[in-house]
Amino acid sequence: MSAKTLVKKATENARQTKSLKPVKKAVKKTTKKVTLDDLLKSRDEAWKAIRETERAIEKTHEDIFGLNKAKDEAWAAIRETQKNVGGLNNSLGSIVERLLIPGLPKKFKKFGYSFNRIASYCYADGVYAQIDGMLENGEQAIAVEVKTKLRQSDIDDHLVRMEKIQKYADEHGDKRQFMGAMAAFNTDENTRNYALNKGLFVIEPKGEDVKVTKPNGEVRVW
Repeated sequence: MSAKTLVKKATENARQTKSLKPVKKAVKKTTKKVTLDDLLKSRDEAWKAIRETERAIEKTHEDIFGLNKAKDEAWAAIRETQKNVGGLNNSLGSIVERLLIPGLPKKFKKFGYSFNRIASYCYADGVYAQIDGMLENGEQAIAVEVKTKLRQSDIDDHLVRMEKIQKYADEHGDKRQFMGAMAAFNTDENTRNYALNKGLFVIEPKGEDVKVTKPNGEVRVW
């Protein structure tokens, strides 16, 4: 057999072998069919989730309303307590004023002051200062602040009040000398000395009488 014949035969055999190779079948993908039952089931689950969310929101609203109601009731109780305590404090303050102030003109005479009038004031015109008792004459005046228990903050407030009185007097041509005094039923040594060192008189009950203490050093004049 010639070489040409051998090559031809080999080529034919190769073609036959290639044609015998199995061919892959194309796999057809199937899409799952959605039924009416599936849709109804999904709808029911969605509505269930919505109802649970609504119940959670309602519960939150109820909790918030309960907290607000409790808060409002607490504030109402606080306001009522403040009103009652405020009324008690006002009553005590009025009693202290009536006990400590009336005999003061006589007490101040030993310091060289002669007062012929006791008044109370509430200044206005942009300068607010309420005075419990004002000992007055034509040249001098002592503004008395009355407290049941004397505290340092009360003294500081009265010093500010004295500045307001001076401002009002300057604006209205009042040339009198103004001085300050703290009157209290209950005070301690440190607070008393604080007032005296600030140039204020201190007025306190002494048995059935009233004691007036002159400031340490010079009396402060506004």
